[in-house]
Amino acid sequence: MPFWKNLSVIRKIVQLLAFVFLVYGSVVVGFYSADKLSGAFPILSCAYDAKTADYCVLIPLQHQFGHRLGPALSAGMFSLSVMLPILTTLGTFFILFVLLNKAFCGWLCPLGFFQEVLGMIGQKLRLNRVESLDAKLVDRIRPVKWLMLGFLVLLLPLASGLGFVAPELGDPFCKICPSRILTSLAAGQLNQPYIDTSSAGYMALSIIADTMFGLILVLSLTMRQPFCRICPMLALHAVFKKVGLVKLSKKYTPRCDKCGLCSKACPMDIREIHTSKEKDILFPDCTLCGRCVEFCPDKDVMSLDYAMIPIFSSSPQYFKQRNLAQRIWEGKKVAPRKIKDA
Repeated sequence: MPFWKNLSVIRKIVQLLAFVFLVYGSVVVGFYSADKLSGAFPILSCAYDAKTADYCVLIPLQHQFGHRLGPALSAGMFSLSVMLPILTTLGTFFILFVLLNKAFCGWLCPLGFFQEVLGMIGQKLRLNRVESLDAKLVDRIRPVKWLMLGFLVLLLPLASGLGFVAPELGDPFCKICPSRILTSLAAGQLNQPYIDTSSAGYMALSIIADTMFGLILVLSLTMRQPFCRICPMLALHAVFKKVGLVKLSKKYTPRCDKCGLCSKACPMDIREIHTSKEKDILFPDCTLCGRCVEFCPDKDVMSLDYAMIPIFSSSPQYFKQRNLAQRIWEGKKVAPRKIKDA
């Protein structure tokens, strides 16, 4: 299968280009420009990386809740000027998010790409991989991303600004975010994977950060997208997913109940994809990677749409070629074609 026809290969190329730009981009656009691009990117692109081209929305949100909203509420000085930075950050995020929706996760996020690369390495090393998690385990994991968003990004920073908790909890997610360690290491900085002994709180957060990054390194080799499943950015995306221009659509047929190939292909184990009878199947955990559309064997049953226009649809021809390419990549034996007698 030619690489320019393989959606997964195209996505990997886009991810690689995005990784290079977001991790090293300020070298090209300049440090001043990089600091001013948006400051509210819908992916885990970290400001701790000194060469970053832009940084994610979770960074300013934590600081604005912890250093502006919290102190203002504590002093009884709440006003529009206090909320304006938060509204500006969310507004910038909203404008960017409308353009690509949750595809920011599946196509541009450096940490998502890193996990996929480790997964590819795990396949080639013939490690004992878990391609799909148990349904009950998936259900238990799903709420974690909402807890991460609610507590680590919003409530704890606000509580820190109000004086209810220690100052080190003013930006707790950044303190443990694996993208902080990944992107800074990729940029040649060795100052992030460390144990901070300046206080008990900082020590606990730095230990959690190093442990989480180590777990991602190990788990990504044997399972698909371990951190994406609990990422607060994915939860924030889910809040706004209805307004994005990119959609994932399905035309339900009775064959869907018997097939299930789309949910098996999904790296996030969204089993509802093949059982849903709704047209809009952009579920909260979806990253719009498009693998479900690639591995749907029926013509035009599933599609990725932009502004309600299908840009990539399922087809039997593509499915056969893509399935063969997947088997070749995984090193599985491919049955030879039968040669008819002349």
